[in-house]
Amino acid sequence: MHAESVSAEQHHVMGEVHEHPTWKQYKWVALILTLITVGEVWVYYIPSFVAGPLFVPTLLILSAIKFVIVVMFYMHLKYDHRLFRVLFTGPLIVAMCTLLALMFLFSKLSLTR
Repeated sequence: MHAESVSAEQHHVMGEVHEHPTWKQYKWVALILTLITVGEVWVYYIPSFVAGPLFVPTLLILSAIKFVIVVMFYMHLKYDHRLFRVLFTGPLIVAMCTLLALMFLFSKLSLTR
């Protein structure tokens, strides 16, 4: 069997061919990432919000969203095998749960009573 006779469908099954995002999609992704970054910086300049309990979780959530967007589009993970998505998102979820548990633990338990 010649390489030319292998159909595009067979290439897709083998994981060799996938459609890349267009320039228009990259522009939207860049715009979304820019808006999230502007939101992060804007939140930092609100003194009452920085002193409040939602400041750190807000920044963690926004940075996690940016991480997922970058991994999915710029690293082409969205178009790769599902196993690679699990290998990236699984540790992200474990890290987020660990951080949230530590934040809860240290905000609720005080060493000075």
